[in-house]
Amino acid sequence: MKTMKLTLPLIILFIFIAFSVPSSARKPHVINFRSRNLYPESFTWDPKSQHFIVGSTRRQKLLSVSDAGVVETLISDASLPKNSSFLGLTVDRRNNRLLACIHRMPSPESPEPFNALAAYDLRSRLRLFLSPLVDTVTEEAHSAVANDVAVDFSGNAYVTNSGGNFIWKIDINGGVLVLSKSKAYKSHPVDTTTEYHKCGLNGIVYSSNGYLLVVQSNTGKMFKVDVDDGTARTVRLNKDLTAADGMAIRKDGVVLVVSQHKLYFLRSNDGWGEGVVFDETALEWERFPTSVAVGDRNRVYVLYGHVMEGKMGNAEREKFSIVEVESEEENKEDDIWLYGLIGLGLAYFLFWRFQMRKLVENMNKKTA
Repeated sequence: MKTMKLTLPLIILFIFIAFSVPSSARKPHVINFRSRNLYPESFTWDPKSQHFIVGSTRRQKLLSVSDAGVVETLISDASLPKNSSFLGLTVDRRNNRLLACIHRMPSPESPEPFNALAAYDLRSRLRLFLSPLVDTVTEEAHSAVANDVAVDFSGNAYVTNSGGNFIWKIDINGGVLVLSKSKAYKSHPVDTTTEYHKCGLNGIVYSSNGYLLVVQSNTGKMFKVDVDDGTARTVRLNKDLTAADGMAIRKDGVVLVVSQHKLYFLRSNDGWGEGVVFDETALEWERFPTSVAVGDRNRVYVLYGHVMEGKMGNAEREKFSIVEVESEEENKEDDIWLYGLIGLGLAYFLFWRFQMRKLVENMNKKTA
């Protein structure tokens, strides 16, 4: 009887350890899916359907991708201008809508670019509006690119213009205005020798604290933007986010920024007056990652869409991937937390064992 009592805490401790294995011990989740000639530039997570939604730079389609890689055509919008691409995507969870940036590059047949924000009802899958996004701010308006989109709790959408370095605001009914054309966006030097030197404001997220965070590809800077008056200021970081592209934000406030070569993990303790890159995870650059999303259970995923291959004219590829990416620094923190709990458990067990020994000794004295 005494042996059973002594071993019970050990059993409980081992069960605790088994269920507390750090996340680094499991393999990252990889979703391989097939869709010929898709070349997706962006994706987003739909928590209601528990599926990813993936756009295409080559077709006017939006696909639903399950965690097992099962693909379904979610929306097919043949009414969009020919050769249009789906760029930034986000789900408006409160209104059950999908918001999608539409861009068509200038061509001899259509010398002016086409930029718009489309809103689709995720229940009926019908388009609610298509709001043209016109660049009347930039001198070279033909360079306008509606790149990425974020949405606030009221259903207002915010779209970055990578060519013009400003942000459009689109209300829940599709009304458009220019929210932010801050001088801060042009206050940092640009290395004109890089292939992305013409790509300005790019990834954008809305913080639950009521402001926007946006990154600039050609400077590697991040900006905090007021959603009421559009004022912007540079977030002080410990390093530049070289070739920054898509963005996402986790529930715990950690911001993710993807580039072709790495995924940056950032946090701030002062509401993004300044921030720190606390980890960088190398990515497979040849598969051309362009977008990051937060999926189920706060897991972070990047999209390998081979976009550059698609731009070079290849139409044969049909296999693409969504891959979970983890932070080694966060895994180390998890390990420290786990080992600390194990230490507390062992200390409790030793204390319990000492107390039981004293109790048995006292009982033996009484019965002697």
